[in-house]
Amino acid sequence: MSITPAKTRALLKKIADRRILVIGDVMLDHYMWGDATRISPEAPVPVVEIKRDTYVPGGAGNVALNCATLGAHTALAGFIGEDEAGVRLRGLLKEHGVKAIGTVGQAHTIIKTRVIIQRQQLCRLDREAAAANYQMSAADAVRLLRKPIAECDAVVISDYAKGIVTNELIAAVTSEAHQRGKLVALDPKPKRALHFTDIDLITPNRKEASQLAGVPWTSGAPFPAEEICRIIHERHGVKHLVITLSEDGLLLSREGRILKQIPTAAREVFDVSGAGDTSIAGLGLALSAGADLETAAHFANAAAGVVVGKVGTATVTPEELLAYVSHTP
Repeated sequence: MSITPAKTRALLKKIADRRILVIGDVMLDHYMWGDATRISPEAPVPVVEIKRDTYVPGGAGNVALNCATLGAHTALAGFIGEDEAGVRLRGLLKEHGVKAIGTVGQAHTIIKTRVIIQRQQLCRLDREAAAANYQMSAADAVRLLRKPIAECDAVVISDYAKGIVTNELIAAVTSEAHQRGKLVALDPKPKRALHFTDIDLITPNRKEASQLAGVPWTSGAPFPAEEICRIIHERHGVKHLVITLSEDGLLLSREGRILKQIPTAAREVFDVSGAGDTSIAGLGLALSAGADLETAAHFANAAAGVVVGKVGTATVTPEELLAYVSHTP
C-alpha cells in the first residue's frame, strides 16, 4: 500500500506545527545551464555556451530546505563562510524561511558547481577546504546548539563527510536532545568510521549500511539485509533503520528486525541527487509528527518520488506531494 491523500494531508497539517533543527555540512549548489554544439580546437572537449546560472542550498542546506518547503519551522546549523557564496547562501535560506545558525570555523563556503547540458550533467567542480577547517569541539557544539535544541521537536544530523559531523558532535547533540525528549535522526557517511549510539533513526543507502555493519557487499550481489540490520542495531543501538535501495525503494527495520520493503514511488527519474536529503527530511518530519515508521516511510518515499523527477538539487511542496499521491496507485 502507498500513502493516501487523506493521510498525507493530515500529516502535512501536523508537520506545519513542527520545529526542526538540521545540523551538518552546508554547501552552495551552483548550476551552470547551457548547450554544446562544437568541440574545442584547443583540446578534445565540448565548448559549453552558458545560458544561465542558478543557486540552491546543498548538503544539509537541502535537508533544511526540504523540511521548510514541506511546512515545518526550520533552523539550520552549519558552517557558512564570510564570502560571496556565504552571502548568497544565507540569502537563499532566509528567502525560504530557514533560520541559519553559523558554527565556528575558518574557511570559505563549500561550493559544488555542476555544468548541465540538455538536462545531463557534464561535470562537477568542487571548492572546499580540509575537514579540520569546519570542525568544532563538543563544548562549542553544546554552547551554540543548546537553545536551538531546546526549542525544536526533532534534530536531523546530515553528514556529507566535509568535517562538521564528528563523533563528539553526534554524542553531544544526541545527549542534549534526548535529555529533552527530542527525536534524533542521522544520515551518516560511514566511510569515516563514525561512532554513535542510541540514535532514533538513521538512513544509509545499501553501501553505507554494509560499511556500518562491516559486512562486505558489492553492487549486483544479493544484499544480506537481515545480517546487516541485526549488526547495525547491536553496534549502534539504532531504533529505526531505513535503508534506501535506489530504484528498489526502502527497507524498514526496527531494533534490528526487518519489518518490510517498500517499493519506490518514483514514476520518472531525471536526477537522484538530493533524493536522500528529501528522504531523511520526510522521515524525520513524519516521525516527529507522530506517524509510525511505515507511514513515515511511505510519506518520505512519495516526497523523494517527486524530487527525482526534477533536475538538480530539488525540494517538494505540499501541493506537489498531494498531487503526486493522488495519482499513485
